[in-house]
Amino acid sequence: MLKVEIRPDWILRDARGNPTALPALLALLTAVSETGSISKAAAAYGMSYRHAWGLLQQFSEQFEAELVHKVRGQGTALSPLAEKLIWADRRISARLTPLLDSLASELQQELARVMAGDAQVLRVTASHGFAVAALVTRLREQGVTVDIKYRSSTEAVAALARGECDLAGFHVPVGKYEQAAAAQYGLWLDSDRHAFLHLASRQQGLFVAKGNPKNVTGLDDLVRPDLRFVNRQHGSGTRVLLELLLADRAIDTSRIAGFDSAEFTHAAVAAYVASGMADISFGVETAARRFDLEFIPVCRERYFLACEKGALGSPLIVAAQEAMQHGDFRAVLDGLPGYDGTGSGTPAVLDALF
Repeated sequence: MLKVEIRPDWILRDARGNPTALPALLALLTAVSETGSISKAAAAYGMSYRHAWGLLQQFSEQFEAELVHKVRGQGTALSPLAEKLIWADRRISARLTPLLDSLASELQQELARVMAGDAQVLRVTASHGFAVAALVTRLREQGVTVDIKYRSSTEAVAALARGECDLAGFHVPVGKYEQAAAAQYGLWLDSDRHAFLHLASRQQGLFVAKGNPKNVTGLDDLVRPDLRFVNRQHGSGTRVLLELLLADRAIDTSRIAGFDSAEFTHAAVAAYVASGMADISFGVETAARRFDLEFIPVCRERYFLACEKGALGSPLIVAAQEAMQHGDFRAVLDGLPGYDGTGSGTPAVLDALF
């Protein structure tokens, strides 16, 4: 089967309009940062040293700014401009990749329908998360055709109610805020109509820069005037959870600088903090660790996949459930910082919530 991939790309133009394509340059700069050597970086990406040096010189001459410099006893280091280029690329990828993955999935299914006629497709709409992405990967490796659309949790369950997907992903906190958080889904989910499969448990908390230079200790610090916050989008389960936590503490969100911002993934807000464009954010631990940030735990939550009760036992839902119950998949979830794959794929009774 054909596989469609769409990846973000961007170019820079100098004052004369001359373009510089960045993929090769960014890959080289990242390798220099990791190895501290142009020659080692070039070898890692299959370039000759001459080609790598020429690429760096081309950019430096075109933009009249250096990208690398020698540091006594430490080899080659990146200039501030080079560091900024890398972080800009990581922010672009974190922000756009889920949207592009959804588009690629749609295009792939259109091609599959033309090539394979009435091939069955598992339609998944879910808030973007590391466990969901891992499940989609595993199902595709097993030959299951998956059409994934990343939306907010409320959009996902609404899509299920309208019959637009087979599985809808959403999450609710464990304990005190469970009922209030679940209320946002009550318009679309009904325990008499829907069944629920447990996917994973995960840890939500605050992201701050490595070393916690501003000495953040908890949610009460969000109102500090020296902290810039970056938020998730309206309708996301993570933003709803944060708003519940803040309301319980009588914290006025209008006092939080940046609270009205809106990013669509945990990785995107982590990238903002890691690049210095924000000082603090809120999300799942895995994203913080992947961007080498400090993580301050706040609340655990459970992630579920909802489906029509009548669909239980159908080949596609059975395939998804078996994939989640497999030991290898649960081990993958356990390997994600802050995630727990115990009980993945088992039915969940949520009668008290819906």
